This record gives sequence, structure tokens and C-alpha cells, in this order.
Amino acid sequence: MSKSGIRILGIDTSLRSTGVAVVAAAGSRMAAVEYGAIRIPQKLPLSECLKRLSSGMEELIERTRPEAAAIEGVFFSKNANTAVILGEARGAVITACAKKGLPIYEYAPRRVKQAIVGFGGAEKAQVRKMVMSLLNLTEEPQEDAGDALALAICHLHSRTGVSALMADPI
Repeated sequence: MSKSGIRILGIDTSLRSTGVAVVAAAGSRMAAVEYGAIRIPQKLPLSECLKRLSSGMEELIERTRPEAAAIEGVFFSKNANTAVILGEARGAVITACAKKGLPIYEYAPRRVKQAIVGFGGAEKAQVRKMVMSLLNLTEEPQEDAGDALALAICHLHSRTGVSALMADPI
């Protein structure tokens, strides 16, 4: 990948296993730079989880030097406690990105599926398979990492006009 390209950080936020991925693009070529998950042990209190999530994001940003972040949009949950915890985790992630000067863009899950597969109601497995194809991956990424890769690709498509999606900056 040439130095004239761009790097996008994709983030699939959760408290215990936040999917992260950096995808580089130059022209029509894309490649996964790094992907995986920031894992937080179950036994830790919420405050320590948020601290580790934030510091993990900052370390990833320093190491990979993305130019923007793409994060999954808020979804509705029947469980208010789950929604609050997810909101707190998103806050830690967004703050880490903002501290590092990254512009942050938000994409609804249906928009990501539309950008990757061409159908907003696609199954997660279909999205992961297409991500593998687009990035020439030989192994299927873990679910959280696969979602983060899809978010980064979605933003690249939006930015380059490969698709007609518009980002929602936050």
C-alpha cells in the first residue's frame, strides 16, 4: 500500500470485547493493517473497564496512525442497563479518538451491510465473507473484528464515492 493512501479505524464497541480494525486504502486497493479486539476481563469493575478500553484505543491509534474513525451507530435495546453500559463504552472510545484528534463518523448497521454486501438486511456471516474477499484475508476474522473491518470499509466507500452512502459525523 502506498504512502499516499488513507487509513481508517473501524470500531465495533462493547464493554468486554470491542472490535477494532485499521484498513488502508490507496486508489481502489484496500488492505487490513491490523484487526482484533480489545478484551476486558469479566471480573473488573466498570470504571476499570472504561479506563482500559480508552487506553487500549489510544495505544492502537498511536501505533497505527489512522486518519479517521468509523464507529457503529447507537441501536435500540430492550434492556436499559445494557444500553447505558454500551453508551459508557462508546463514550470511552469516542473520547480516546477525540483526544488523538481523529474525526469520528457513525454508521448504522444497515448502512454498513449495504456498503459491504449491497443489501441492508444481509446476515453477519455474509458481511464477514465479503470483508474477507475485499481484503484478501485467508482466515475469517473473529466476529467483533469482522464488524470493525466492515465499518472501516464502509467509511472508505463513503469517502471515495464507491457507494452512495453519507457518513454521520459525531
